[in-house]
Amino acid sequence: MTDPKPAQGPVGVAVIGCGTISDQYLANLTAFPDLRVLCCADLDADRARKQAAAYGVPAAVTVNQALARPDVELVVNLTIPAAHAEVSLAAVAAGKSVWTEKPLALDTAAAARLLADADRAGVRVGCAPDTVLGAGLQTVRRLIADGAIGEPQVALALMQNPGPDQWHPAPEFLFQRGAGPLFDIGPYYLSALATIFGPAAQVAAVGRRARERRVIGAGPRAGTAFDVEVFTHVSALIV
Repeated sequence: MTDPKPAQGPVGVAVIGCGTISDQYLANLTAFPDLRVLCCADLDADRARKQAAAYGVPAAVTVNQALARPDVELVVNLTIPAAHAEVSLAAVAAGKSVWTEKPLALDTAAAARLLADADRAGVRVGCAPDTVLGAGLQTVRRLIADGAIGEPQVALALMQNPGPDQWHPAPEFLFQRGAGPLFDIGPYYLSALATIFGPAAQVAAVGRRARERRVIGAGPRAGTAFDVEVFTHVSALIV
């Protein structure tokens, strides 16, 4: 693909999706002098205004208004997983590069379309997690490459937790299609394994739901029950 033109001055950023995770993103995005967060956008206009005010962002706008701004070069897509591909595709169509929260899309066809569209538009697409660039995993890569532990034969990745319904004030989306532990937490482990050992050739997996309904455990809606759409336990063997 053609490299985007080098930016002159700070990169203009639009944050789309102002839910719980946006606090962490906005705190960091507004701390770097080579980035300038120009606007926040969300389907909930009040939520966008609240986050813009909290982090000194000059404007709270609609998604279409954010994508229409010529000074926005990068869209940070923090929408719910089911909307990731749709919002990222719209951003690419508007000539913006995209950083999106995981997952990139709900299926490989949508992900492939997004990457192909970005290539044609000459813009970049990045996706969380970026933990593979951190000191810990980079040290692991270097030690393995140097033969410090010989040739690894097996790697085990394991995460066990009762679930975000216990602490998240609005956890329903984390139990809908496109989320669950596989899409929400799995990318950290799978990205680490792929970075260190390379791509998978074969995968066998099983999954199940521990409960068909869950109850919000914290926040103003504590006690509210909701349906679980995805597997909440997944085991996989990757070769």
